Amino acid sequence: MQNGRRLFSSTMRLLLRWLRLCSKRGHARLPRCMQELWSYSILFLKSLYFSSLTNSDVVMDALFEPVFWLVDHLTRWFGSVFVCLVVILTSSILIITYFSLLPLVLDTYPTAWIVWHLCYGHWNLVMIVFHYYKATRTSPGQPPQIKCDIPAVSVCKKCIIPKPARTHHCSICNSCILKMDHHCPWLNNCVGHFNHRYFFSFCLFMTLGCSYCSISGRNMFLDAYSAIQRFKSLDVEPQGVPVTGVGWLIGLLPSASAPGQSYYQSPPPPFTFRDKMFHKSIIYMWVLTSTVALALGALTLWHALLISRGETSIERHINSKETQRMQKRGKVFRNPFNYGRLNNWKVFLGIEKRSHWLTRVLLPSSHPPYGDGITWDFTLHRKDLMAV
Repeated sequence: MQNGRRLFSSTMRLLLRWLRLCSKRGHARLPRCMQELWSYSILFLKSLYFSSLTNSDVVMDALFEPVFWLVDHLTRWFGSVFVCLVVILTSSILIITYFSLLPLVLDTYPTAWIVWHLCYGHWNLVMIVFHYYKATRTSPGQPPQIKCDIPAVSVCKKCIIPKPARTHHCSICNSCILKMDHHCPWLNNCVGHFNHRYFFSFCLFMTLGCSYCSISGRNMFLDAYSAIQRFKSLDVEPQGVPVTGVGWLIGLLPSASAPGQSYYQSPPPPFTFRDKMFHKSIIYMWVLTSTVALALGALTLWHALLISRGETSIERHINSKETQRMQKRGKVFRNPFNYGRLNNWKVFLGIEKRSHWLTRVLLPSSHPPYGDGITWDFTLHRKDLMAV
């Protein structure tokens, strides 16, 4: 690290010396506007060099600031597009299910399986819609904008307000977020203290719903794929009944036809446009739900691991760096917000008694999370652990 700083300092000294020589030689020959731009460039380089807090991270942040600004504004604009895309894709699966699959299920499945599919499918659908709506419409939480006596660990350089513990600034929302996890473009919202549970529950139930559609529709997908292949082969092969010779059909055949050539009378095709659309919709539904189940399932498992450790996505990166720094000093880093696996889930889901596993986890619930997101001084003891 010291060698890198020395190299950086030497490079900057040489660059400044070269700029001084160039300015002395060609300063009088440049137009006034160019002289001002040249002086500003020298001042900019000197400000980078003579700042005691300057390092490679500060220089890279300054150079890539226009790129960050463009990405933030594009993400902010595309957020509404992503939300509409989620609604459209989910609605397309529901349309295929209700208009294509449900009549088939009611005609062919036994009564017990019909009841199971209707109950589980609609329960899963209600949980997905409820948690997605709450995740997009619930504010993640922001620290007070007015001066007050709140415990703070730092001051935000963008908002110029005190930042409580676990609070971070979101450049897309342009505000500080309590217990910020990340900014989700699919929600067009930040994931923070007050909507983190809704976000995770949406990911979980969407993964379960897509896995349910993928597993239960596997055989139908294979049948539909085989049917599409048969349709393609029938489109390539000539259809109809062959007619040979000339006979009494001589007046109906083209004059340039040779005797003995085969002709075809084309009857209606053995499949209709509705059959094609039915099989293609089954393939579309299975491919989409399987892809989402794999991708969103991996994201859900990652967030479940973070919740078990009492961390957010941002804190995971910070804690990893802090762990490495403490190891070099021969010390062990301990996350102050890790209360144990079960207690972490208890705090995250807002469970206070056994019945809450049903009323607050398996059923839609709008209960607030533990605490206000500003102070984190509540303690959980071993005796608070609940039997699962």
